[in-house]
Amino acid sequence: MTATLSVPSSLESWLGDEAEDLLTHQAKVSKDLLHLPGPDWVDRIFAQTDRSPQVLRSLQQLYSSGRLANTGYLSILPVDQGIEHSAAASFAPNPIYFDSENIIKLAISAGCNAVATTLGVLGSVSRKYAHKIPFIVKLNHNELLTYPNQYDQIMFASVEQAWNLGAVAVGATIYFGSPESTRQIQEVSQAFAHAHEYGMATILWCYLRNDIFKQDKDYHVAADLTGQANHLGVTIQADIIKQKLPECNNGYEAVAKASGHSYGKTDKRVYSDLTTDHPIDLTRYQVLNCYAGRMGLINSGGASGKSDFAEAIRTAVINKRAGGCGLISGRKTFQRPFEEGVKLFNAIQDVYLSPEISIA
Repeated sequence: MTATLSVPSSLESWLGDEAEDLLTHQAKVSKDLLHLPGPDWVDRIFAQTDRSPQVLRSLQQLYSSGRLANTGYLSILPVDQGIEHSAAASFAPNPIYFDSENIIKLAISAGCNAVATTLGVLGSVSRKYAHKIPFIVKLNHNELLTYPNQYDQIMFASVEQAWNLGAVAVGATIYFGSPESTRQIQEVSQAFAHAHEYGMATILWCYLRNDIFKQDKDYHVAADLTGQANHLGVTIQADIIKQKLPECNNGYEAVAKASGHSYGKTDKRVYSDLTTDHPIDLTRYQVLNCYAGRMGLINSGGASGKSDFAEAIRTAVINKRAGGCGLISGRKTFQRPFEEGVKLFNAIQDVYLSPEISIA
């Protein structure tokens, strides 16, 4: 196993002025209220659910692969940006990833638990790699070739296709808050039920999308709104929730003020008793909405203006200390030289491997 970061010296150098605050903060909501990641995760959390033995096996395969095997944490490479953001915008910085095989090679070399990408990418190399690293087929995507550009997650693949190429899980995105979200919720709920029937695990990207969420701040990453999106996601039986790291709060109030109408429902105790402005508290609220952590939260994103390494390590520290179960890292890793991408993944994984970084 690759040597881990020197804690605290190297870690503090990445975290900069935030180091002491992020590493010592005591969370507003006690960790005693949460189900926290650990080596017995599948037995402790999923064995008591309605998931079939085949789904349990698939989940165990996800949690038993890569450098984070049997820790309860996940490090996943997602590459669906060739559709979501166009192949040109995604792969021109590093053209080797136009070749689908190099996506899989990066995930394996970096010690990832799994690789999440398109039906086309995984199908093109499935006989060579499906038994070497867990595959996650992303079922739906947004595409940017229709004129005018539109933003809607539509199905590109079926559960049967994912199963046939050897996937252990399927993934999907819902744009909660968008005009199309009602249809997307129904489509993804049906697909996830079907995937569970086939013995595959389910991962949901619980994103917000609506222009009303952009006000004085970008409330697409507000803890209260993303927390509710997470809660909707676990309701349709996502086994793992993917969410952007929260950067603000009070999204409900901001939307109501901007629209001049009441919006949704919340409670003042969310802001007085359950959260503060601290990023660990904001992320813990996301975890709390995932059935108090029963369905693991993986994050992406983080503070802008930092280097990719500093931002990724900061996000990992926040996710781990908040009670999350890992990180998903895409463009930061594949839009750079291959070996640097591997090092970035390993730096993230080292945060989860370090016993000195505790749950807040």
